[in-house]
Amino acid sequence: MSEVVLHDYWRSSAAYRVRIVLNLKGVNYTSHPVDLSQGDHTSDDFLDLNPQGLIPALQIDGHVLSQSLAIIDYLDAKFEQPRMVSSDPLSRSRTLAQALVIAADIHPLNNLRVLNYLRANLGLGAEGVERWIHQWMTSGFAALEAQAPTDGIFGGDAPNLADICLVPQLYSARRFEVPLGEFPKLVRVDEALREIEAIAAAAPEAVNPG
Repeated sequence: MSEVVLHDYWRSSAAYRVRIVLNLKGVNYTSHPVDLSQGDHTSDDFLDLNPQGLIPALQIDGHVLSQSLAIIDYLDAKFEQPRMVSSDPLSRSRTLAQALVIAADIHPLNNLRVLNYLRANLGLGAEGVERWIHQWMTSGFAALEAQAPTDGIFGGDAPNLADICLVPQLYSARRFEVPLGEFPKLVRVDEALREIEAIAAAAPEAVNPG
């Protein structure tokens, strides 16, 4: 297999998901930093690679893949163990639904380009942006808390896609000071997951200790 290259930003939740899965599956890869804060994702070189201008992008097997869940789906097909999504239809559907609470309903409303638009184009100040962030995170977390296991993690014996989406989103919640007291099951699951070496090694503070 040719070199695997992850075009990555240390604080990107979507890139964080892919780093976790690459680590869990034991895939060796090279990280190519794309600094969103400096606008690297808008450069001609990066847009040639990923016309959407979003992180992450993964170069693998002579292809360039984009969108974190699509990348993870490719990795799940190519490197079967450990599986992120079960082959059982009902289990697969439930895991995807839980993961999409975060990947479709929380994260897209709170990523950098949306927050920048709220500030620059709609004139929201710091308080308004904070209220926006907290609204969409807490509403999504409430739905996920109701589905969270009483014991263990979403994947049971091993992390699944819902777990992989949860860890970066709770990192982001803490960064934006979202109160988490109403979500004890999610906090417990997150704490258990971050004890796993492969997941800990993908954390923003691990890949960008400075």
